[in-house]
Amino acid sequence: MASRTIHRKPNGKAYVYSVESYWDREKKAPRNRQKCLGRLDESTGDVVPTNKRPRPQPDAGRAPAHDDEPAQSTGMTTKVVGPHMLLTKVAHDIGLTPTLKRSFPETHEAILSLVFFIAHKGNALCRCETWSNSHCHPLGQPITSQEASEVLKQITEDSRQHFLSQWLKRLSDTEVLCYDITSISSYARSNEYVRRGYNRDNENLPQINLAMLFGQNSGLPAYYRRLPGNITDTKTLQTTMGTLDFLGQAKLSVVLDRGFYSEKNVDALMHKKYRFFMAVPKGRVWVRDIIDQYRDEIASPRRYKQVGDDEVLYMVSHDHRWKRRRCFVHLYYNASRAADDYDSLVKRLISCKEDLEQGNLKEKHRDLYERYFVVGRTPNGEVTVEYRDDEIRMYRSRYAGFFCILTNTTVDSEELLEIYRRKDVVENCFDDLKNGLDMRRLRIHSSGAMDARLFVQFLALALLSRIRTVSREHKSLKYSTAREIIETMETIAQISCPGRRTPILTEAGPAERNIIDAFAIEGGA
Repeated sequence: MASRTIHRKPNGKAYVYSVESYWDREKKAPRNRQKCLGRLDESTGDVVPTNKRPRPQPDAGRAPAHDDEPAQSTGMTTKVVGPHMLLTKVAHDIGLTPTLKRSFPETHEAILSLVFFIAHKGNALCRCETWSNSHCHPLGQPITSQEASEVLKQITEDSRQHFLSQWLKRLSDTEVLCYDITSISSYARSNEYVRRGYNRDNENLPQINLAMLFGQNSGLPAYYRRLPGNITDTKTLQTTMGTLDFLGQAKLSVVLDRGFYSEKNVDALMHKKYRFFMAVPKGRVWVRDIIDQYRDEIASPRRYKQVGDDEVLYMVSHDHRWKRRRCFVHLYYNASRAADDYDSLVKRLISCKEDLEQGNLKEKHRDLYERYFVVGRTPNGEVTVEYRDDEIRMYRSRYAGFFCILTNTTVDSEELLEIYRRKDVVENCFDDLKNGLDMRRLRIHSSGAMDARLFVQFLALALLSRIRTVSREHKSLKYSTAREIIETMETIAQISCPGRRTPILTEAGPAERNIIDAFAIEGGA
């Protein structure tokens, strides 16, 4: 159903347009058709048709024919309301709306409208005006690109940190949090955080790094920090913990992959008394000593566990002293994965050999360079690189098929494995951030504008994460993406009539009704 919108031209005249939303099957995206109805007579509120030939004047004393009478405006307006109903319910359910209102009492409605636009369309904010004209949103009035920029400027560092402190507290009291880092490429030259570094998307561009915490059970992003693009994973953890202390988060439970392992990081986690679950590299001497202790006896029926429908693992827990503090190393062995582990190592070693020969060393491969290669020079000064075949054979015969998790918490090996593997929520959220929320390329040049935009993206990510979590629990929605669910609600419109307080909602079809029921949206048609 078409809605009406008003555009004011540079000459000061206002024109009324009919706006009709439709689904473009070829481009697989929503589009709008606009048709000019005429100029708005601001004194009477009537629409005066344009580009019409003047009609002949009727004879004196003769009443004009009924067909010649100009059409009178009814004053009715129509706006798309379905996505607004869904996103408003989701924002309320996760506590986003009240938390945002406390931190941004004057601008929370405008910020939430920008968040709704990004969650719905995933486009740049310069395209927000057309959407805000045809869709219901919290602010309730059109938002031009200039006004969107002004809203971002009002998102100060102090307000952001106040929000993140309150938001993180809601999740950290009851959840295990997953910590990880992703990179976002950028063409910006004047942003001091955009640097060359390890690009996780394998793009030949400078980048920023984004460190984030996610709640395992809720699937919601809990906290984020932007970092220079050339910083390594192991160096970020201690600074992040210091920032969390500043926000009042003294103790947390965190899951980390082996990219964050270092002796200093484990010392810091122990000192902060965090509960942690961290995968550790098999190449460390102390880890190999533990594997050697259990290698011959781990594949025993007593340690046999079936995980899921088709995975078999052998598990053992080992008491370990970390500088006089008690912790536990959990070993897992899968005989069928041993060959895959070896093949994976060989592929990495081939890549590392090319790095050494070209002098293009990567920090993340430093242990591989030292353990598996002999680097020398010929009399002519050329670099020679040879494999350490004894080390490669040792890995294949003694350590392939094992993986290890270090923790300071008393927990069963099977339960710990489940906790660690639920960190896939991180990858899902990073995928939403880059592919669904217009963040594969960062097009903002100044660091101040970047910080405000990242904050809005973070809030939009929370909405999409919640929609994905709820949809997985309902059979009719489990195979739909969050964006598809929002787009389905586009068919529900709101018709406002003069003299009628309550707007009229158009009917909801079976697909829309499934969404309304799944999210318990009140007032659905």
